[in-house]
Amino acid sequence: MQGHSLKLLYFFSFVLFLRVGNAVAASTSVTLYQADSLFAAGLYPAAVEAYESHLRKGYKPTDPMLLKLAYVWEKQGDVAKMLYYLQVYFDRRPDEAILKKMHDVAIQNNLRGYETDDLNYFYLFYKQYGLYITLGLVLLGTYAFGIFWLKYRNHEPARRRHKLIVLAYLTGLLLLVNLPERYQSGIINRDRVLLRRDPSSAAPVADVINRGHKVNILGSQDVWLHVFWNDGLYYVRKDSVWLI
Repeated sequence: MQGHSLKLLYFFSFVLFLRVGNAVAASTSVTLYQADSLFAAGLYPAAVEAYESHLRKGYKPTDPMLLKLAYVWEKQGDVAKMLYYLQVYFDRRPDEAILKKMHDVAIQNNLRGYETDDLNYFYLFYKQYGLYITLGLVLLGTYAFGIFWLKYRNHEPARRRHKLIVLAYLTGLLLLVNLPERYQSGIINRDRVLLRRDPSSAAPVADVINRGHKVNILGSQDVWLHVFWNDGLYYVRKDSVWLI
């Protein structure tokens, strides 16, 4: 009798678990639908709260969601968050109009790191056409190696200058393939963030920057990020930066 009661208890517990799981999934989808409805109705603060609630739970934002969040934060005057969502969108969908928008907003608010310099345009160009460039270089390299192989098979000497050119080509190809993918940036998420010379709270403070500035991230060590800022190398705490 006792065994029969335990089986019934397990059965009803399992059914309850399934019902709760389905309810949670349904509420999540409804909340996203409601967020879109709130945005369409112009209820922006409520829409942002719903969107960001899902992001905190690990939901991967869609492109329209990123643009909606950037739009709302711009209307609410939070320049740092607007730039953050635009930067995330730009990293996913490189677009010159978005790059110029971030640059103009940064100029108006005295923020650094959003300059439309050669590096940003190279990154934009690579993101848009990098696959085709890489394939073209690989084909060119295959052709060059084919020539060397034919010379080797026919016992013809290869000029030293040609070997150096191929070596430089291979080095450039490796840099082109690896560097843009390793490129990462972040946006300072609060005011009066301390930049230090070394990854230690006891290290001397080299500079103090405020919310909204963008830094280029070169690496990390424990709770510190190694960043490039204003032509200098510094360390900043990870919790002070929104990673792109």
